[in-house]
Amino acid sequence: MMSVEGPLISALIARLDEPKYNLAAYGVAYALALIIEAPVIMIMTASTALVRDQYSFAKLKQFTYILNAVITLLMLVLVIPDVFYFLTEDLIGLPGKISNLTHIAAIILIPWPAAIGYRRFYQGILIRNNLTRRVAYGTIVRLSVMSLTAFTLFIYFDVPGSIVGASALSVAVVAEALASRLMTSGSLKRLAVETNQAQDKLTLKSISKFYYPLALMSLLSLGVHPFVTFFVGQSNMAIESLAVLPVITSFVFIFRAFGLSYQEVIIAKMGDDKRGYVPLRNFAIMLGGFLSICLIIIAFTPVAEIWFTDVSGLSKSLSDFSILPLQIMAIIPALTVLISFQRSVLVSSKNTGPISRATAIEFFSIVMIMIVAVKMFSIVGAVAATSAFVLGRSAANIYLAKYISKIKQAL
Repeated sequence: MMSVEGPLISALIARLDEPKYNLAAYGVAYALALIIEAPVIMIMTASTALVRDQYSFAKLKQFTYILNAVITLLMLVLVIPDVFYFLTEDLIGLPGKISNLTHIAAIILIPWPAAIGYRRFYQGILIRNNLTRRVAYGTIVRLSVMSLTAFTLFIYFDVPGSIVGASALSVAVVAEALASRLMTSGSLKRLAVETNQAQDKLTLKSISKFYYPLALMSLLSLGVHPFVTFFVGQSNMAIESLAVLPVITSFVFIFRAFGLSYQEVIIAKMGDDKRGYVPLRNFAIMLGGFLSICLIIIAFTPVAEIWFTDVSGLSKSLSDFSILPLQIMAIIPALTVLISFQRSVLVSSKNTGPISRATAIEFFSIVMIMIVAVKMFSIVGAVAATSAFVLGRSAANIYLAKYISKIKQAL
């Protein structure tokens, strides 16, 4: 359900004035907010794995609030005009018009990263207590509020599309965060009377040691997007590439989302004795294959053009421009399911170090591919970026395979 918001917002922006500039501005603002948000992305994984009683709840909550304060401060620093325009115009090379729109969108997104951290903390508790339906209910709240906000601005207010998208995202995620907190009330009451003698007492230091590789993974994984944006801004057909990339990636995210959400399922169902390994692996194989086959069918048939033109609202030229990058990304859903399985098995084994190293390999592979593709071969930005995403993820999958093989042999 979360994957619906990207295509919906892109479709609305594409139907407002100056869609090319506003899609580009929205995509850049979103990429910058993602890098700030990165340290809290894995809080849901940590919450699912660690919160077992009142004490562990209190400690991880304290840890989460500290992270939220830090990333909010970073957002405030980012939107300082001198800092922001140096980054977007001097480093990335955005035209002044796009940079101005991006700045306003980034200001609107200030509460977004901390709200993400807050709600993912409570969503982890819901997952731990087998209340996964409530996670879905929270997403319904998010989509409903996002749609209401977006359509209200779209219909009744004369504001740029990038502002419509950023406003809808910020308001929606705050609403979802509050809903997630309310839905954990019963679980928190049970935690208040539970003790877990078998679990080592958590401290901020032990949480940091467990969480650091996960945070580094998120930071590198999401942090690569501003680097990609930088190189796309320097590439052949830069504005067209910046305009279509958020449309392409938000559509691919619909298929990737199943693999991303599978990560917490594996952690919750693996079992301390790893009894769930084989059925979870088999399901991952079926899920990844099914998702990529579906996307391949769409990408290599006229359905892709229908999606980009009629649903996303792109012009015929931008729609045609989007086809090849989408085809390149068609295998990404399978690679996402695979890496979610690999990461979750390692988290269940309390061995998070290889996860951050694999992400570092992915990060540097993407950056190097972008340098070579854009600077040496002048490849179109959108093609270079999607190719880098696929090759970088493949490198991370290959690196983690040896660790999963060792765990499998030990079963």
